[in-house]
Amino acid sequence: MRDSPTTNGSSRRYVLGSAAAVGLAAVAGCLGNSGILGRVTDDENAVTTGPPTVDRLLPQEYTIEELNEANLSGGPGQDGIPSVDDPQFASSDTPPANLDGGDPVFGVELNGDAKAYPQYNLVWHEIVNDTVGGESVSVTYCPLTGTAQGFYRGESELGVSGRLINSNLVMFDRGTETWWPQILALGIRGPHEGEYLEEFQVIWTTWDRWREQYPETVVLTEDTGHIRNYGDDPYGEYNPRSGYYENENTLFSPLETDDRFPMKAVVIGVRTADGAMAVPKETLRERLVVNGTMSETSYVTVYDGSLDTGYVYRNPDERSVEADGGGVGVDGEPHEPDSLPLEREIGFDAMWFAWYGYYPSTVVHE
Repeated sequence: MRDSPTTNGSSRRYVLGSAAAVGLAAVAGCLGNSGILGRVTDDENAVTTGPPTVDRLLPQEYTIEELNEANLSGGPGQDGIPSVDDPQFASSDTPPANLDGGDPVFGVELNGDAKAYPQYNLVWHEIVNDTVGGESVSVTYCPLTGTAQGFYRGESELGVSGRLINSNLVMFDRGTETWWPQILALGIRGPHEGEYLEEFQVIWTTWDRWREQYPETVVLTEDTGHIRNYGDDPYGEYNPRSGYYENENTLFSPLETDDRFPMKAVVIGVRTADGAMAVPKETLRERLVVNGTMSETSYVTVYDGSLDTGYVYRNPDERSVEADGGGVGVDGEPHEPDSLPLEREIGFDAMWFAWYGYYPSTVVHE
């Protein structure tokens, strides 16, 4: 059995500098109702349901028992960090005043519908329950692991459980109260134990980049139903990078460690039936196309300079993939980076320590 992480006296919401104290006090002052939302119904015979699950073969390097033993309190209790359940949006022409062009946003495009979720907003809420392109979804973000991921939620809602594993957000669904570690997308406690959530792609980019590519996008506003000091990140800043996001300190010990890269170096992580892999984002920016294998299956990761992101494809036939101007050539034919004629996998940005902690057998492609 692997050692469980320790807090070393830290708290997830440890104040990173005195300037953050006011913001965190505001959080505590607005959490009087921490009840579970979405479970009360006028029909006493109604059956609450959790999110839809899918059959998936993903690497699982810890038993469910080990994961449960590794869970820690992050500070606030269940729903103590309130999700945004009635999100309000502005057009790209009239974005929130606090949103700078270089600020990170989490971009989603489903069925022709594009939306952006500012990082400075989600750092206070971590989950937005929304509808995009006619699909009921949850857009999720964990500040401590730098992971933004999307999940289909069906008739349920996802909320913040107040627990952490490997420094990573543990979500719960309000229909069945199953626990779901964000990076793993795996139910570890409750009726959906051992099942996987269905995911969709979330792009970590900047506001300027996103609205340039999706001029019809809308963007989440600060009208969340909660009072927060939006624009004042309790962990530091991304524009420019500072505080927790820049230093090598973690508030909680990782499940496993590896010193090949700095703890918070950004990698694009992917897990499939073939295993887990990581591509350092800085390497991808330099090389534009990175090839590698998992379980003897070829994969290729390509860089999209317009959004400063990467896409990962299975390439079992080992087709020739090369950078081609601003696009990508496959067997000599040009394609946009996000639409190669190959099977695309869902990948997402993650801090190296968090990715490796969950997937210590990960294969690194450089």
